[in-house]
Amino acid sequence: MHETVEKKVSPLVVERLTHSDVPAICGLYKKVGDAQGPGLPAELIKAWQPTPLEFTSRMEGITYFAARRDGRMVGAVGCESVRGAVHLVHLGVDPDARRQGVATALVGAAIDWAKRSNAPVVWADALQRFTGAAALLKRLGFADAGLLHKHEWAEDVRLFERVL
Repeated sequence: MHETVEKKVSPLVVERLTHSDVPAICGLYKKVGDAQGPGLPAELIKAWQPTPLEFTSRMEGITYFAARRDGRMVGAVGCESVRGAVHLVHLGVDPDARRQGVATALVGAAIDWAKRSNAPVVWADALQRFTGAAALLKRLGFADAGLLHKHEWAEDVRLFERVL
């Protein structure tokens, strides 16, 4: 008789990012970018892998949330207020932690932040080729809101929104 051994996953903690987290988030984004594989424009990969100084500059207008498991950062997302709406940016999950609820928890924290900010809508964009991101957003109540042709790095970008 074979027993199935279930891998126990530690609880996930999602909290606001601080400046002391900058090295960890830069490392996370590097790992996420490196895992994308071939075929993406080099400029795109570079934009996804900021230096600590570049990331610190991003923090000026964006509120970031980090997901941690056992004290290790496994995901992050940014919330940017744009004309009253909240735009989700830079959602990234460690490839080793995917399909474990990390992105769902991060988007949930972002939606809660948007509600507390009295935003009427949360929106996100994703490259057309990232079908997993589209599926996640739709599962979390976002509606497909449009397509921008050749919008970023000559890639098509899909728009999603969730009215709060």
